[in-house]
Amino acid sequence: MTIQPAQEKKILGLLGLAQRARQLTTGEELVVAGLSKKQITLVFLASDTGVNTQKKIKDKANFNHIPVVEIFTTQQLTQAIGQPRKVIGVNDPGFAKGMVSLMR
Repeated sequence: MTIQPAQEKKILGLLGLAQRARQLTTGEELVVAGLSKKQITLVFLASDTGVNTQKKIKDKANFNHIPVVEIFTTQQLTQAIGQPRKVIGVNDPGFAKGMVSLMR
């Protein structure tokens, strides 16, 4: 999936806003747990994540019918939320809907 740089910037801005609003779950283990509990509505997975982590997150997300977005690098996700993370789960359906609409 390719999106315009302006849309990328808006999505990353929304990620930062969601982080400040405490509507994100970050880190591999916490995201897997959130997916199991159906607390996450959208997952961002860094495009440079290891194969094992990718498989683990994608399998759990697909099982729960949660979309996984792999358009950002670890560096971009880290800059957006201010913490070094490769896996980010969006908890709030409103934020998730806004981000998905920017990707279309």
